[in-house]
Amino acid sequence: MRETGWREATERALYGPGGFFLREAPAAHFRTSAHVSPLFARAVARLLVAVDEALGRPAALAFTDVGAGRGELVRGVLEALAALPGDVSARVRPYAVERAGRPAGLDPRITWCARPPAGAVGLLFANEWLDNVPVDVAEADGEGVVRHVLVTPEGRERLGGRVDGDDAAWLRRWWPLAPGGRAEIGLPRDRAWAGAVASLARGLAVAVDYGHTREERPPLGTLTGYRAGRQVRPVPDGSCDLTAHVAFDACAGPGAVLLRQRAALRSLGVDGGRPPLALATTDPAAYVRALAEAGAAAELTDPAGLGGFTWLARPVGIASPL
Repeated sequence: MRETGWREATERALYGPGGFFLREAPAAHFRTSAHVSPLFARAVARLLVAVDEALGRPAALAFTDVGAGRGELVRGVLEALAALPGDVSARVRPYAVERAGRPAGLDPRITWCARPPAGAVGLLFANEWLDNVPVDVAEADGEGVVRHVLVTPEGRERLGGRVDGDDAAWLRRWWPLAPGGRAEIGLPRDRAWAGAVASLARGLAVAVDYGHTREERPPLGTLTGYRAGRQVRPVPDGSCDLTAHVAFDACAGPGAVLLRQRAALRSLGVDGGRPPLALATTDPAAYVRALAEAGAAAELTDPAGLGGFTWLARPVGIASPL
C-alpha cells in the first residue's frame, strides 16, 4: 500500500475496515481513569449534578460521553447518579458517542451514536478522546523547511512535501519547529473539539487527556503506540493504538479553564486520604473498603500518572463549576 501522511494512515489503522478500535476493546490495551475505579465515574456524576444546578435543573439533562469505548464511563455515571439524592437520575438523558458498534448488554437508556446530539443541555465529557483524533506529523529538515512526514503501513517514514496553508499557519502559531524538530499538527483536533462544544446549547464541555502547552512542547513530538498494556513503536497497520498528546492551549477556546486532573478530582471529592485507623477496630470491613478506595484515589490523582492529565473545561452559557 502507498505511503501517506500520518493522519490518513492513523484513520485507516484505527477506524478503517477491520481497524483497531472497531475490532478491539480499548480496555484490553490501556487503562483510562474510568477503568481504574468507580471513583472516577462518581466524580463525573458529581460534576453533572453541579452542571445541573448551574443550568437551573432542566427537565431533560444530557450526559454525553464522547469516545465512549465500550460504555464504561457512561454506565458508571448512571450507577453513581442512582445513589445520589435528588431527581437527576430520573432526568438524565445519557449518550455514548463512539465509532465502534453498540456493545451487547448496554443499559437501554443509553443512546449510542456516531456524533454528539445537537442542541443538548448538560455535560459533554470526552475522556481520552482527543489523543485518538488522527493528526499529521511534521518535521523540520536540516535547512529548517517544515515537511510532512510520510509513512507506510509497516511504519517506514520519510520526509515529503513542504507543509503549507492552514497547517503551516497552525505550526507557526502553536508549535514552531527548529531544524530536526517534530510536531503533531493539532488543527483537526481543534476543529473536532470546537464541533463537540458547538453541539451544546448550554452546559459544560470537558476534555480529559495527556497534553502540553506551548511552554512545554516536546521537541520530537509524542506519537506512540500501545498494545496489550505496553508502549510500542507506532505502526499504522491496525495492530496497535496510535496516540499523541494534545496541544491544549491551541484547542481551548474562549472562556476555557485548564487544570490538572489532580486538582479537578480533589474539587469533586476524590482526595486519596487514608481512612482513620480507628475504623479498623470499629468496622474492619469498612476500613478495608475505604483503604482500597484511598489507593484508587491516589492512582487517579498521582501527579506523575493519571493525576497529571489535563482537564479542559469549556462552559457554554453558564459559569464553569470547575
